[in-house]
Amino acid sequence: MNPWRLISLICFAVLPALANASLGLDAARLWPSPDYTRLTLEAKESIPFKYFTLQNPNRLVIDLEGIQNDANLNGLPGLVQADDVFVQSVRVGLNRPGVTRVVVELKAPVHPSIFEIKPMGEYGYRLVVDLYPESSKSNTSPDLTPPSDDKPDAIAKLAKDDAAPKPSQYARLLTIALDAGHGGEDPGAHGVNAYEKNVTLSIARKVKEKIDQQENMRAVLTRDGDYFIPLQNRVIKARGFRADLFVSIHADSFVRSDARGSSVFALSEHGATSAAARWLAKKENEADLIGGANIDVKDPNLKRTLIDLTQTATISDSLKLGKSVLGQLGEINDLHTGRVEQAGFAVLKAPDIPSILVETAFISNPEEEKRLTDETYQNKLADAIVGGIKAYFAKNPPTARTRRSKDM
Repeated sequence: MNPWRLISLICFAVLPALANASLGLDAARLWPSPDYTRLTLEAKESIPFKYFTLQNPNRLVIDLEGIQNDANLNGLPGLVQADDVFVQSVRVGLNRPGVTRVVVELKAPVHPSIFEIKPMGEYGYRLVVDLYPESSKSNTSPDLTPPSDDKPDAIAKLAKDDAAPKPSQYARLLTIALDAGHGGEDPGAHGVNAYEKNVTLSIARKVKEKIDQQENMRAVLTRDGDYFIPLQNRVIKARGFRADLFVSIHADSFVRSDARGSSVFALSEHGATSAAARWLAKKENEADLIGGANIDVKDPNLKRTLIDLTQTATISDSLKLGKSVLGQLGEINDLHTGRVEQAGFAVLKAPDIPSILVETAFISNPEEEKRLTDETYQNKLADAIVGGIKAYFAKNPPTARTRRSKDM
């Protein structure tokens, strides 16, 4: 063979590999939460990788093939937070030609779940690394099953407070689960200056503060930071807290910037009550795709908890709660819809907890976005939600708590 032709064939074979070796990241993000820590690497192309764990000390090693050691990767060590439950530090360096190594120094043994998400919304290809406690190895998700009496923990202790004698208009301690919509990789809707995930968390914290000031009532947050929680896990958390009510807080968006007003939604057994409700439910249910739920993992908790979505009594109570909250919201804002709408919202599918989704206002409307980011107005929204909850309980007094089956 002509030697020049041989050289050209070798170059032709090597050039793609060299080109791939120059691939840089578009972003690198680290999201710590109480249940798990997520590392996300984003690029314009799929990221080939290999990984393994080491002990003494505990480390996770990820080899990125064809990825150059760029500014985004080098910025990873600076993203580690001191209060991260799982990550001690991160080191990045060239392991061998064409391979960049990321070493995650761990505070404790973990079970890593690593998967790729194809381009979705504003994101490109994402390599997601979820670090769970080693005890969750069986299902690669945090242990969010409802507490039992033979497994006392912080949540079980709170649940036992129901039996404590506390003088109040209520017969027992009432627990309200507050769900700040979106978070982490899932920013939700956005306006000119604000993301939905930040607005909803700020409002949820204010609602919690006001509920905790009520006699014989307490609130719990499904998330209390900027991190992603799959929709089904929000439901499982609410049941783990043995919540009496579930309120998911959102800030709507629409293609037209003049859309405005507050809305309240409940679950539907038989389809959406309007095209708008159906569209919104589809958009909210896509949060798992945008946020990065590992769709290849079948969580056994889901089978045990979301057992019966035809709970007519629960949906009826949800509609009563929604009407009460909607009435209070109407005192401080225009109502986008004057009735409680219904659709198949995944986050509202707790079979035994009255659940509503509150769209506080349209963040895509510049005027409403400005109000949503104003602390005074956020307090008004929080007062309205709490007022609606109290009005609901005034008309629907809580009954004695019944023990939930451990099989659920």
